[in-house]
Amino acid sequence: MAIKVVQFKNIGIVTFSQNRRSKNIKISVKPDKSVLVSFPFYVSLKKVAKFVDKNEQWIRSQQEKYNEQKFMFEDGFVLKTKLYSITFIAGEKNKAEIKDSLIEITIDDFNKENSRLFIEKIITDVYRFEAKKILPAKLNELANLNGFSFSRITIRNNKRNWGSCSSKNNISLNLQMMKLPDELIDYILLHELVHTEVKNHGPQFWERLNQVSDNRARELSKQVKQFSTYNL
Repeated sequence: MAIKVVQFKNIGIVTFSQNRRSKNIKISVKPDKSVLVSFPFYVSLKKVAKFVDKNEQWIRSQQEKYNEQKFMFEDGFVLKTKLYSITFIAGEKNKAEIKDSLIEITIDDFNKENSRLFIEKIITDVYRFEAKKILPAKLNELANLNGFSFSRITIRNNKRNWGSCSSKNNISLNLQMMKLPDELIDYILLHELVHTEVKNHGPQFWERLNQVSDNRARELSKQVKQFSTYNL
């Protein structure tokens, strides 16, 4: 639960979030260079802020790593999604055209920030369309196959997690799942379906998830962690 957002002079926006399961203060730096600090309920905000100050150098080094990462899109690059082939070409202005299963994105300067934001928006729109078309049917298929039931499904562009299941068995899925291999998409769907029966990540949860994932729950969980919930 996010309880405070603070602007730090040298590292930017920091979100403080209490977590019932946390035993220690944890800092994570996201690809957009924002910082999330998770901490136990019994730790004061003052102590957490001091912890952030103490680790400022490490935080800035992580942010610099993201600065140094090469922008993956360039003239001639082709991105294959579940339903489309997206091609990127250099041109006079930023625009996107769709022709059946082909999407052509023209970019005036691949190094400009506004071009990056334009590309992110197009890709997000594509993932959102594909997620709404593919995920509900797949979730119902896996639920019926494995004896699960859920209330309803929502699809969002979530930067924090791949999915969640509420106490009322409403399942929320991240549209960024569409960039994952099909096997990992199925794993995430099964993960949330198991939460309709087990509301924690204890031994019973993993035992049930193993039952429906060919005893590969831990292996697939590690593979998912190699991917980012962020667009680029």
